[in-house]
Amino acid sequence: MELTKSEMEIMDVLWEAGKPLSRADLLEHSEEKTWKDSSVHILLNGLLQKGAIQEAGLVKRSKTFGRLFTPTLTREEYFADTIFCHRHKPEIVGLFEALLRREEIIPEDLEAIQGLVQKKIESQSAEPQ
Repeated sequence: MELTKSEMEIMDVLWEAGKPLSRADLLEHSEEKTWKDSSVHILLNGLLQKGAIQEAGLVKRSKTFGRLFTPTLTREEYFADTIFCHRHKPEIVGLFEALLRREEIIPEDLEAIQGLVQKKIESQSAEPQ
């Protein structure tokens, strides 16, 4: 799934909120948006069709009800998916090597990554061959 810039802006608001939001909530929390308020319903419908968001209930606003929306995947899951859905997929070891060279990687990240890699190794070695 590939999202447009405007769709990513909506997803960022949903990811940051950490809870389902209504259309009005999205408009309220979208500070640096490149889209018009009147097109939010088009963007939400596009995200629903792509499976990036789902309905998460209803909320009463004055005399009407509005739908709540929540992401179907985390920010990290989205970026992991986008890396491997392109025609020019990276080689996994080279990708990890490039990520590990980033200055943003701190020792705590390395410890957490090491633990995740160890769990993956153990789960694969426990599977029947």
